[in-house]
Amino acid sequence: MNVGFISLGCSKNLIDTEVAIGMFKNNNYKIVNNSEDADILVINTCGFIESAKEEAINTILEMAEYKKQRCKYLIVMGCLVQRYYEDLIKALPEVDLFIKIDEYDILWDKIEDLIKRDIVEKSKTKTSTKISEMKPLPMPTFNEFYERVVTTGKNYAYLKIGEGCSNRCTYCAIPYIRGPFISRKMEEILQEAEMLAKKGIKELIVIAQDTTKYGIDIYGESKLAELLEKLSEIQGIEWIRFLYSYPEGITDELIETVSSNKKIAKYFDIPIQHISNSILKKMNRKTSKENVIGIIEKIRNKIPNVTLRTSLIVGFPGETKEDFAELLDFIEITKFDKLGTFMYSKEEGTPAARLPEQIHGNTKKARYNRVMETQQVISKEVLESKIGKKYRVLIEDVSFDGKYFVGRTMQDVPEIDGLVYVRNEGNLKVEDVLNSFVECEVVEISNYDLIGVVV
Repeated sequence: MNVGFISLGCSKNLIDTEVAIGMFKNNNYKIVNNSEDADILVINTCGFIESAKEEAINTILEMAEYKKQRCKYLIVMGCLVQRYYEDLIKALPEVDLFIKIDEYDILWDKIEDLIKRDIVEKSKTKTSTKISEMKPLPMPTFNEFYERVVTTGKNYAYLKIGEGCSNRCTYCAIPYIRGPFISRKMEEILQEAEMLAKKGIKELIVIAQDTTKYGIDIYGESKLAELLEKLSEIQGIEWIRFLYSYPEGITDELIETVSSNKKIAKYFDIPIQHISNSILKKMNRKTSKENVIGIIEKIRNKIPNVTLRTSLIVGFPGETKEDFAELLDFIEITKFDKLGTFMYSKEEGTPAARLPEQIHGNTKKARYNRVMETQQVISKEVLESKIGKKYRVLIEDVSFDGKYFVGRTMQDVPEIDGLVYVRNEGNLKVEDVLNSFVECEVVEISNYDLIGVVV
């Protein structure tokens, strides 16, 4: 049968989808990109914040329409299922199988069981599959090594080094969905990285909810710096980056590793969320304004050409005008190269949802707009400072009109950061440039992107 996949949410979720695709492919199912051609539709959901939950439900209902045509089975997995399992079973009878995260160890067993039982039942009387009667298994320990199907193209792949989170920020539902932080064994991560390199992957994007916690649970100390060094020794891997490093976990060893290793991107994604100490305390963050400023100064002093990215939350319960003004001042002074902002989402079951002084939606929106307007000015300054500088660019596409090669520098995360549009002046063939590196000089900017020429 033909199988179609829809993956929602973060890159960590995408890896789970790629594992599921690999399982179907290894069992001789045909993977299709068009939902209309699928006999089986698999949706991997996100359940992190309200907007993600709405997107997931709408996608499920949309895909359920295909069951009236060709599709035989609709399977839903992921964070939304883990968080609202019983409710979903009652609310969405269109779905044939719900798979929770803590059932991933038996994911294929459940899929096979669904199809086999359906065949048997159809020979008798058509009935629905009562998945709710199945008992969930314990959380997987990540001792397994899965061969997955990379869906991000020829050049880069995500490499998950841990699951869950133990930070217990008061606004975040991830610990309740994914459980505490569990590190994968280093040898298994390196084995997977070797496999990806053999497939031609040039860039590894190391991810976890908090990469700086890697190894603490199984080795007694953070092993992120050591892991990055070992990954850099793999032949064929040219770029390595790691995403989401909480400020309190950034060590001198990690900074030195990033500074000295040519394969590791001079890039720190530090989700600080706020800078007011009173708000940080209410968020149960394990840091302070002083510590955050100190870490940023230390990184910039050690790595002058570093790119710093952060994410912020505005409108957290109890955020005063003074707290917000303090945050704006910090943004203007620090001048992050890249910055993302979220309006606080009140998530049921989290401690922050029970806090008094919830902020009105209009106030949250206004504060969000102020932050983005402030950062837009800073981003323009950052981009303008790159005019005249030379960068190694990985070319991944060609513009529709053929006038530009489209790529990224080592300082740009795919699908998140800006692009480099390299003018196609006719002296380079597409087949020679695509999926390869070129030296480029930046000559102008456009919004959040760079425009350059080959040198």
